[in-house]
Amino acid sequence: MALPVTRRRERLIPAQWSAFPEFEELYDRMGRLLETAFGEPAATPMTWTPLADVSEDDTSYIVEVEVPGMSKDDIDIQVNGNEMIISGHIEKEEKEGVRAHRRMRRYGQFEYRTLLPGDIETEGVRAKLDNGVLTVTAPKSAEDQPRRVSIES
Repeated sequence: MALPVTRRRERLIPAQWSAFPEFEELYDRMGRLLETAFGEPAATPMTWTPLADVSEDDTSYIVEVEVPGMSKDDIDIQVNGNEMIISGHIEKEEKEGVRAHRRMRRYGQFEYRTLLPGDIETEGVRAKLDNGVLTVTAPKSAEDQPRRVSIES
């Protein structure tokens, strides 16, 4: 004997509910979990890590970090041995009478830490901020730079 099919007339999900905040929270939590498991963990739970690239040429290491909307006074760069720490704070701008529907940009305290593959000359480290990209150039120490070896006969 088959039971009659009835339809529910009430909604299980409220009409004003949106999935986007739920997905954004889940995305942030998964990102923090993956950073802790596979990357370099952030200094504090509320600190986030900006996108960055690390490369090198024959004479130096180059670190490029995305910091849109920041000025040079808002960024702190520290070098200790071959570790580089770039940190700062991005303020969230609240506008009167404006409701946010989606927030994708990150705000608050950020920190990027990296260990460079070799020793550097800390006195020669230079930084440049251009179009929201911070470029830090750290010259390699004399011992880490390639040199030509002559062959004796």
